[in-house]
Amino acid sequence: MSQHDFLRQAESGHNLGQQTPLLTRWHIDPWLISLLLLLTGCGLFVLYSASDRNLSMVIRQAVYLGISFVVMIGIAQLSPRFLSRCSPWLYAAGVLMLVAVLVVGDGAKGAQRWLAFGSFRFQPSEVLKLVMPVVISAWVSRQVLPPGVKAVVVTLILIAMPVALIAKQPDLGTSLLVGASGVFVLLLAGLRKRVIFSAALAAIPALWVLWNYLMKAYQKQRVLTFLNPESDPWGSGWNIIQSKIAIGSGGVYGKGWLLGTQSHLDFLPESHTDFILAVLAEEFGLAGVLVLLTIYAFIIGRGVFIAMNAQTVFGRLLAGSITLTFFVYLFVNIGMVSGILPVVGVPLPLVSRGGTSLVTLMAGFGMLMSVHTHRNLLARG
Repeated sequence: MSQHDFLRQAESGHNLGQQTPLLTRWHIDPWLISLLLLLTGCGLFVLYSASDRNLSMVIRQAVYLGISFVVMIGIAQLSPRFLSRCSPWLYAAGVLMLVAVLVVGDGAKGAQRWLAFGSFRFQPSEVLKLVMPVVISAWVSRQVLPPGVKAVVVTLILIAMPVALIAKQPDLGTSLLVGASGVFVLLLAGLRKRVIFSAALAAIPALWVLWNYLMKAYQKQRVLTFLNPESDPWGSGWNIIQSKIAIGSGGVYGKGWLLGTQSHLDFLPESHTDFILAVLAEEFGLAGVLVLLTIYAFIIGRGVFIAMNAQTVFGRLLAGSITLTFFVYLFVNIGMVSGILPVVGVPLPLVSRGGTSLVTLMAGFGMLMSVHTHRNLLARG
């Protein structure tokens, strides 16, 4: 190669580096971060009303959002290969934290779900929502696909251990979501139909065991209330009934911002967390709900696009599982608030007030960005 050719290639490579978009060099997907900023901005707007104009709560939520975006961008800098290599250590740390919760955890309202360090406390089960897709995606991607019986059994054992520890806290809703995030990886890996059919049959006696031996009395009551909330309108059915009233009274265009009566007159409990969608429906009506669902749809669609265009098996499984899990969060909360699913304490993602769950969700989107932007840089190279 002549010196002229060498200099020309070096100059070409230098220009290519200059042409790389700034957001891509920072491993930020512009479409995804724009949608997330829009959604979280709407969330703060609704939270101000749902909290009865509690500005300190909104400011605290905004601080958590700032931390969450920093965490998301930080996670996006980690390559998918690095995440895959770290998966065994992440799994071990997650399980140890869950064991620590049962031994020295901080309890409230009959549940022991937190680890406290002075005034700071966090919920390790929320972290497992993020760790589980990484661990199972890394394990399954190293197997022959579609996964055989041995790989499926090992995967289910890996899923079952943290799920059982979370259910012991007790936190049935979170344990099911963590388990689902791992099972999604198996389904995306091309699980054979006969295995899916066998698992469906095995789920029948498993549900019987769950109902008779694992579920607490209050958890059973939630299911019974879901089937017939009017059976105890002043007790366990109160939340669902008031939520339906709020949604229905909003009509098409709603009563107007800050003019909802169900939340401001304290008829609707947990209006700033689990039932914040009912506040939105009452004040902005069907139109407001459709706008919010449209934003969610674009976020989920972007996640699907990233998963379909990932260049590695691990990237496809991880992005697909995170996207499906986010969809399940949304579906469960909407179903819970509208009365088509039992109340399981799942907040509306990125809109409800929360700290640990907010950071965990945004870290998941950081992984999505990592899968997509590292792919872009690899393609450019």
